Amino acid sequence: MNLFLNLPEISTGIQAGSFIDLLLRFGLNLLASIFIIIFVYFRATGKRSYVFTYVLISITIFFLCYLLGSIDLQLGFALGLFAIFGIIRYRTDTIPIREMTYLFLIITLSVVNALASREVSLSVILFTNCCLMATTWVMENVWMKRHLARRSLIFDRVDLIHPSKKNELIENVFDRTGVVVVKFKVGKIDLIKKSVSLTIFYKEDVSPYVLSDPEMSDKSFERE
Repeated sequence: MNLFLNLPEISTGIQAGSFIDLLLRFGLNLLASIFIIIFVYFRATGKRSYVFTYVLISITIFFLCYLLGSIDLQLGFALGLFAIFGIIRYRTDTIPIREMTYLFLIITLSVVNALASREVSLSVILFTNCCLMATTWVMENVWMKRHLARRSLIFDRVDLIHPSKKNELIENVFDRTGVVVVKFKVGKIDLIKKSVSLTIFYKEDVSPYVLSDPEMSDKSFERE
C-alpha cells in the first residue's frame, strides 16, 4: 500500500521539475525570437510572410530539439538540423541572403535554448540570448542604416551623363522620382535611342517607398 502511495508523488515531482524547465526555456526562446523577428527584422523590412515562417520555425525547432534531446544526440543532432536545411532548402522561392541569415539565427537560438546542457546555468543561456539579440539590433539599426540601396533605371537624358553635369543629373532624377541620389554609376549608353543604363545609390530611410534591386527580385513583396 505504501509503495503505491509513494509512486505518484515521485512521478509528479519529476514531471513538475521538467515541465518548469520546459516553460523557462520556451519562454526565453519565445521572447528572444519575438524580439529579433518583430522588433528588429519586421520593423526594418516590413515582410510579413517571413515573420510567419520564422515564428513557426522557432517554435517547431525548439520543441523538436527539447523533446528529442533526451536521446543524447546533442551536438550531432544540432548539426544534422543545419545540414537538413542546407540540403533541402525551400524550393518554392529563392531566399535572399539577409532572410537566410535570420533563418539561421532563429534556428541557432532554438537549438541552443533547447539542447543546452542542464549543467549550464540559466544566466549563461540568458546572456547568450541577450548577446545575439543585441548584436542583431545593432547591425540592423546602426550598421544597415549606413547601407546605400541601389536601383537600376533607364535614363533618357544622355546629355546629363557628362561629369561636369553630375549635380544636374542628380537633381533631374530627384525631380522625376523623388529619390535622393547619393551617387550613381553609368552603364550601357545607347546613342541611337538616346538612353543610358543608370545605377543610382540612395539611403533607404530617405526613400523607404522605393524598392532596391535585390528587393525587386524578392517575390515575397508580391504577397504582402
